[in-house]
Amino acid sequence: PTIAEVLDILNRTETHIPKRQMAAVLPCPTIGLKSDSNMLEVMVAELNNNEHGYCNSMPTDSSNRTVQQIADRETSSVVEEVIIGRTEEKQKILSILSESITEKMIILPIYGIGGIGKTTLAQLIFNDPQFQDYTRVWIYVSQEFNLNKIGNSIITQLTDKISNIPTKQMLHKCLEELFASRSILVVVDDLWEENPKEFHKLKVMLGLGLGSKVIIVTTRDGGLARKICSPAVTPYKLETLRVDECWTIIKQKADFEGRVDQEQLEHIGREIATKCGGVPLAAQSLGYMLNGMTSDDWESVRDSYIWNLSTSEGHEVLASLLLSYSQMSAWLKLCFSYCAIFPKGYIIVKYDLIYQWIALGFIKQSRIFDFMQLSENYVTQLLGMSFLQYSKRPLVRSYIIFSYF
Repeated sequence: PTIAEVLDILNRTETHIPKRQMAAVLPCPTIGLKSDSNMLEVMVAELNNNEHGYCNSMPTDSSNRTVQQIADRETSSVVEEVIIGRTEEKQKILSILSESITEKMIILPIYGIGGIGKTTLAQLIFNDPQFQDYTRVWIYVSQEFNLNKIGNSIITQLTDKISNIPTKQMLHKCLEELFASRSILVVVDDLWEENPKEFHKLKVMLGLGLGSKVIIVTTRDGGLARKICSPAVTPYKLETLRVDECWTIIKQKADFEGRVDQEQLEHIGREIATKCGGVPLAAQSLGYMLNGMTSDDWESVRDSYIWNLSTSEGHEVLASLLLSYSQMSAWLKLCFSYCAIFPKGYIIVKYDLIYQWIALGFIKQSRIFDFMQLSENYVTQLLGMSFLQYSKRPLVRSYIIFSYF
């Protein structure tokens, strides 16, 4: 059996599950068909009998190297990550917003390819002292544009109580009372909805109350950005990073400063940085993967055929993720493949996912680490490789399935 077969089984199983049940702590093996569960058991058994079943390209000491890398990263994960670049872009946007502050509602879209850093830039603006007196709301939309869900999310953030108001009229009444005369900053993150009528309804919802509104929208679609932008401003296209900035990100993620072979790796690393296409997500994924690799491994990454598989805009992100995937252990590939049962952009609490992995037998036993420690390591690896991401909603310590695909 192959990883593709696992994904196919889980995707077929997904069609039998209502979305609300997917958030259950232990949805498998009781969900879906018994034959699919049996097939997964066979695959796990085969992995137990053949530890290197799916990862012939991995070095023989990969499991030890991976565990050591993860332990090192967890020690430093509490330190706030330094954002490379985007200072100039942030100041430009803050200046644009300051000049338009007299408008009752200003909508400024930020657009660019996937992985370019739109959400990161929006977060920098969201947390800037310029808006410390504003009521701030973060709305993560992705491909599911649901006005009722968005409205309830806003109410939940403003009241710190879970809101499930069912009707438009009740939502608007509650929002109008909450907005009152407040000045409000709203980030609408990862917008895909192309129907102008739907976005107009959102504008009406956000326009309730008497206070001023600053609305920042992130999207990949330049045409959509131009349609929804306020007349007084121009949509902001986020450009790629410079090669030296990508190299800085790679060094940061690869723990380059702690290496004794820096001089040997410097030239190779800069060549790898040129292949990132200025996309920070590609640099992050590559840097994490390169951590602990030998100079020969670095050369293999630089010379990989994967870089030539596509020439489309933004292909660097997919190439970097494919390289990272090829370096996963067999068990990590299985855990990642399991994530196919969740819809795109689905948010899940970390420990819910871990308990599901353990219940299905996806976590390999170890003499040194228990199931929970190994599962935590797997989550950390997937986060480091950018296959999973922290929830984009501020203050929510859960994880979100990577939504680039």
